[in-house]
Amino acid sequence: MNEKPTAPSAPALDPSGIEPRIGASYPEQFQALCAVREKRALGDPLGLTNFGVNLVTLKPGSGSAERHWHSRQDEFIYVLEGEITLITNAGEQVLKPGMVAGFPAGADDGHNLINRGAADARYLEIGDRTAGDEVVYPDIDLAARSVGGAFKFFTKDGKPY
Repeated sequence: MNEKPTAPSAPALDPSGIEPRIGASYPEQFQALCAVREKRALGDPLGLTNFGVNLVTLKPGSGSAERHWHSRQDEFIYVLEGEITLITNAGEQVLKPGMVAGFPAGADDGHNLINRGAADARYLEIGDRTAGDEVVYPDIDLAARSVGGAFKFFTKDGKPY
C-alpha cells in the first residue's frame, strides 16, 4: 500500500514550510547588502528559547549582515551549500560546504559573510539569546542593543535611528 507521507510536526519540521524573512531590519541606508538575504527561523517554531537557529540563503552578491561583533552573544555558522566569503579583522577566507566558523561573545573581531559566487549559498546560523547584548559595527556609524528582547539601532554616539 502506498501511503502519502505526512508532514512533520513538532518536535520536527520542514524548513521549506517556514516563511523566510527577506532583508534586514537595519536603518534604510544600511539595507542594501542584505536586501535579498533570506532567513528562516528554525528554533522559534520549535519553542527553543535559549538559542536561535536560522537557515540562511544568500543570493549571489548578497551578504549576511554588515560587519559586526556581539558583546554577549556567541555565534556559529555551518555552511550547507555554495561558497561564501568570510570577512573578519584578519582578512578574507572562502568557506565551502561542511566548513564552520565561530564568533565568541566579546571578541572585538567584526565579521560578515558575502556570497561572491554564481549560485545561492545556504548555511545554518546559531546564536545564543543572552540578554543585554550590544552589537558593534566597526565599519559604519551603527550600533545596536537589545531592548525588550528586540534590537534597536543607534548611531555610535547614541542617537536613535
